[in-house]
Amino acid sequence: MTTDHRSLIIVVSPRGARGFLRTIVEVSVSNIEQLTFSEFIHALPNPTCFNLLSAKPLDGQMCLEISPLIIYPIIDRLLGGASDGLFIPQRPLTAIEWRLVKRLTDRALVHLGEVWQNITPVAFELTETESNPQLVQIVPPNEVVVVIGFEIKMGNRAGTMSLCIPYNVIEPVMGKLSQQNWSTYTRRAATDDHVKAMHRNLGHAPLLVKALLGHTQIKVGDLVHMSPGDVLQMDLPASSEMSVQIEGKNKFAALVGQFRGKRAVRITHELCAADTN
Repeated sequence: MTTDHRSLIIVVSPRGARGFLRTIVEVSVSNIEQLTFSEFIHALPNPTCFNLLSAKPLDGQMCLEISPLIIYPIIDRLLGGASDGLFIPQRPLTAIEWRLVKRLTDRALVHLGEVWQNITPVAFELTETESNPQLVQIVPPNEVVVVIGFEIKMGNRAGTMSLCIPYNVIEPVMGKLSQQNWSTYTRRAATDDHVKAMHRNLGHAPLLVKALLGHTQIKVGDLVHMSPGDVLQMDLPASSEMSVQIEGKNKFAALVGQFRGKRAVRITHELCAADTN
């Protein structure tokens, strides 16, 4: 089993959280790991905010854990506080605090269900809460789970959130998870409008053009005594073609000449790949 199933990731909508908490909330994916359930449980703080989720019609349960470092500032924000200088208590959540947290997790589960619609319709529901993760045993300790870690930032406060998905829960839909032909992610060919827009946007981009007259070698002693009027002989005849560089890359061959009283080069042909190296 691999952990490259990023379609399972759910990020709480910043726009929804901002309206709910009346502040800007940033949520980003920090890591995706394949662990045993025992390793996941022992890595969690105690007490913490531990939520058990059902995912019908899938069998089994998932876990959503939210760190006390961010859940208490969120609760304080819901109660009208600013969470600045808030002391993080080392105690389980009270009944009132759990009810406030449920309002937040219910919103998150709505977005989680929307993401899973691309794979299979799933109805997520909060079934149980627990402060001590050591007391939760939804699968055997050595059962393989996928843990998606998130980082949550709210003002000057930051914490983590983890979504634990046992393998036996997603095993019935593993075939759909491994398919890479979802319409959401299919590569589409560029349309004429896209090509025209690209030409329009790139058409005015400035490029550095250089015409190389040739190469020669001199001694350091000659360089020290060089003065205006000295002549350097190139390694090419005056009638031979020179290289024209575009942004430092040899692109065209050209002949030197004059145009309207100014020195100029006339492009003769485009250099092949062997000549541009």
